[in-house]
Amino acid sequence: MSADIKSLRSSIRSVDSMLHLTTAMGLVASSKIYRASEEMIRARQYAEALKVMTDTLASCPECRRSPYMRTEGEGRTRLIVIAGDRGLCGGYNSNVFRAVDEISGAETICIGKRACERFGGELTLCGGYTCQQGHALAERLCGDFADGQYDRLGMVSTDYVSMMTQTASVKWLLPFEKTDGDRAGGIEFEPDEVSVMNAAVVEYVYGMLMWGVRESFASENAARRMAMDSAGRNARQMLDDLRLTYNRARQGAITQEITEIVAGSGR
Repeated sequence: MSADIKSLRSSIRSVDSMLHLTTAMGLVASSKIYRASEEMIRARQYAEALKVMTDTLASCPECRRSPYMRTEGEGRTRLIVIAGDRGLCGGYNSNVFRAVDEISGAETICIGKRACERFGGELTLCGGYTCQQGHALAERLCGDFADGQYDRLGMVSTDYVSMMTQTASVKWLLPFEKTDGDRAGGIEFEPDEVSVMNAAVVEYVYGMLMWGVRESFASENAARRMAMDSAGRNARQMLDDLRLTYNRARQGAITQEITEIVAGSGR
């Protein structure tokens, strides 16, 4: 009986320590969400404005001579994979990996420690990813596409729907699709439409990349907050059950000792 009590006491200490850890991690995630959400909203607005601009340019007949509207090719795909820097965030990372696995034969460029561990490549953290890093990557990706090194560019990231819901998705960035009509009618381009288009594409890929990074980082912290809340509830329930079992075992041990004392005194 004493061995059981000792084991229960050790289990209670272990679960209580885990409860403190999950509570602390939940608080840290909560403190990061507000700032991450603000940065995500700014990046989203910037990317949406760039999307309107590039859609307008893509509708211009002259811009169809741009290499970024090339549709011929061998189907070589390059993916920007954005995942988390740490675990303990529920299914956040696994959802991203599942979306990547559905696209066979793609070359990956990873942002986030977990993505780099899974698919390889140079370690690049998602949290703290800078604008300079994003612009350098966008220039390299656009240059490689224009040179014909690959035929399709996509980005796998996580969309922030709400605090409780985050969904992994694939966004295709290059090449641009031809759009109906000419939205650029009446607009004058200097020096010409194709030059403006080629310059705008780099900024567009950069904007979409930073949007994906900022939104994924906000989603990671929201997912971790929900995961830690769930783990905390489970730990508290487990503590209640262990303490009840411990008290019953302790009460049984005391009762047994009293019974043995009474039995011994009657002899």
